Amino acid sequence: MKIGHTVRALLTGVPHLLLGGRSSVRAGAERLASARLGVRGLPVIIPMDSVAFNPGGPIPSRYTADGDSLTPPLLWRDVPEATRSLVLIAEDPDAPTPQPFVHWIALMPPEARSLGILLSKEQAATVETGRTTLLRTGWVGCAPPRGDSAHHYHFQLFALDRELHLGSHPGRSVLLRQMKGHVLGFGELVGTYQRGVLH
Repeated sequence: MKIGHTVRALLTGVPHLLLGGRSSVRAGAERLASARLGVRGLPVIIPMDSVAFNPGGPIPSRYTADGDSLTPPLLWRDVPEATRSLVLIAEDPDAPTPQPFVHWIALMPPEARSLGILLSKEQAATVETGRTTLLRTGWVGCAPPRGDSAHHYHFQLFALDRELHLGSHPGRSVLLRQMKGHVLGFGELVGTYQRGVLH
């Protein structure tokens, strides 16, 4: 982590989370989990989709802090056969914070093919969650600073060749250390949200 970027984010960026407006400081896509794990060049791509929004399109407000903060429904297919566990990390690299704002961490069994409000109670019971930037578990609804441009929400899915268990609800850093060198396949779905724009 670059110290200069961190100091700028803390001094001039983070206040925008509370006060609103546009910040010149952004966490940056180069700090996304997928970039940290170096998986963008992997030959195995996992196709991802959602019944709630189109790839690159706006996320409806009911999945945001301005609505009901419902958990976004996600779907995927073509997971590598050797997969032992799946990890979903949803991040906002446009946040004026030192690292991307973590909105969701979920660990699933290898046979899982969906997440969010699509799940039955039985399926939901197999999902473990990690801590978000707000130190909570589960989905944190999109809430970019008011007056800021649209933020991009990266739903990143990682297929791992090892079993993971999130018993103590670890945060992003601990999880990335456990995942490094174990990613077999990667998928990503990006949605956007801007406050003041109805979807």
